[in-house]
Amino acid sequence: MAKSDIEIAQEAKMEDIFAVAEKADLSRDMIEPYGYTKAKVDIHSLTGKPLKGKLVLVTAINPTPAGEGKTTTSIGLSDAMNRLGKKTMLCLREPSLGPVFGVKGGAAGGGYAQVVPMEDINLHFTGDFHAIGAANNLCAAMLDNHIKQGNPFGIDPRRIVWKRCVDMNDRQLRSIVDGLGGIANGMPREDGFDITVASEVMACFCLATDLMDLKARLGRMVIAYTYDRKPVTVHDIHAEGAMTALLKDAIKPNLVQTLENNPAFVHGGPFANIAHGCNSVEATTTALKLADYVVTEAGFGADLGAEKFLDIKCRYANLHPSAVVLVATVRALKYNGGIAKADLGQKNLEALEKGMPNLLQHVSNIKDVWGLPVVVAINVFPTDTAAELKVVEDKCHELGVNVALSEVWAKGGEGGEALAEEVLRLCDQPNDFRFAYDVDDSLENKMNAIATEVYHADGVDYTTKAAKQLRELEEQGFGKLPICVAKTQYSFTDDQHKLGAPRNFRITVRNLKVSAGAGFIVALTGDIMTMPGLPKVPAAEKIDVTPDGRIIGLF
Repeated sequence: MAKSDIEIAQEAKMEDIFAVAEKADLSRDMIEPYGYTKAKVDIHSLTGKPLKGKLVLVTAINPTPAGEGKTTTSIGLSDAMNRLGKKTMLCLREPSLGPVFGVKGGAAGGGYAQVVPMEDINLHFTGDFHAIGAANNLCAAMLDNHIKQGNPFGIDPRRIVWKRCVDMNDRQLRSIVDGLGGIANGMPREDGFDITVASEVMACFCLATDLMDLKARLGRMVIAYTYDRKPVTVHDIHAEGAMTALLKDAIKPNLVQTLENNPAFVHGGPFANIAHGCNSVEATTTALKLADYVVTEAGFGADLGAEKFLDIKCRYANLHPSAVVLVATVRALKYNGGIAKADLGQKNLEALEKGMPNLLQHVSNIKDVWGLPVVVAINVFPTDTAAELKVVEDKCHELGVNVALSEVWAKGGEGGEALAEEVLRLCDQPNDFRFAYDVDDSLENKMNAIATEVYHADGVDYTTKAAKQLRELEEQGFGKLPICVAKTQYSFTDDQHKLGAPRNFRITVRNLKVSAGAGFIVALTGDIMTMPGLPKVPAAEKIDVTPDGRIIGLF
């Protein structure tokens, strides 16, 4: 019987975190250990050091219930590049407790391509998310206190846009009424919770270049509007200093290791269907100062995670990727071709051909929209046939793109050496990296560029409410910010049921809001929510702990 991910992780021989740090040229005085196998890194001594590494982005086709293995591929690729003698570091996001206990699972990889300690990373880790939640909720408490203590800014309680947060899938908290019980308990009002990874504090945390930049970003966040509809910021209620104090240790990157004892940063974790879906700028730039190659990933499919990584994170952090890895599976492509999950293990060339446009559209976008070289990594399953793999390879070759088979789940770094060799080849080629839109263009034109060039929609429609918000945001001076589209991860469209590469559709924007601290405008489409719920049978029901404290049932 095959071992589970957690069994493999628990059997791993981890090195002392100081030994892992030494491989990354991090001195002992820079390491703040959390036990023996994880640590915070104090990066002050690296200030001013140039970014020497080449950046490799790992992204994927639109996710399916069959699973694509993007994080697993990222970890295995990093290990493979180290096996080939290339000093490589890995940068990943931290998992959210909500999905861990819900349906999606964690984000520490799988099989023999994992980051460890797996249980710690998927649960409390170093407490970053708790600190982010505390900072978010301190702001909420100070905002309501401002209103209770006389409301000198004239904040309209009906126009408070700041929510409290908790790192858990809890639909019961989406819409609530608080402040009940009389004058001493505050102003009664409609309120609600977001999941912590959807908080703008998380987005600011992951885009900040240092502690003072984080403080400035927190201060710019819009939390409410006055009766005459003027924005009120965190700085207006003098909350950014205390919020930054709660985050001063959290902002330091977290150092862990892969199963092959190579150094990895796991830091920050905004959702990619709500926020920008990338690990922290602090972690990425630190890795680029230390390693010759840095492998990182962006959340969900390339239409969400890669678009935001390239058009938001790279723009703000002045990053220039050298190559892109696009992960797919034969199973997932057949799912896009209309085959039920239960039948994906059966050979079906017709369904595969029908599902291929999803992969090819993502490949074309990477090459033609952003001007970057790309390799398709096929995450191999035992049920894949030679004929099916040849279809994928031939179709990609028609676009001038190579395909590499990835067996990192079963073999670790050894199973990713072919992929690593192609990535190294691409990194040595010049590229014409560019953004999908001009940030100085209007909000409407930027949204249209994403919809038509990346999603291949015919255009964008706005609800009456969203059209009004569009005008107001331009009038308030937020028109020069990038766009962060919140839409379903399962489709290029805003309808999760339209698989493949649909045509003849339009994107409908139902709500627009400014994340002035993060530095983007969020455009909400479809039925995207900022507080998920648990499934009928949550993963939490299978998680337990033995008398000796060993966690079981995690994955």
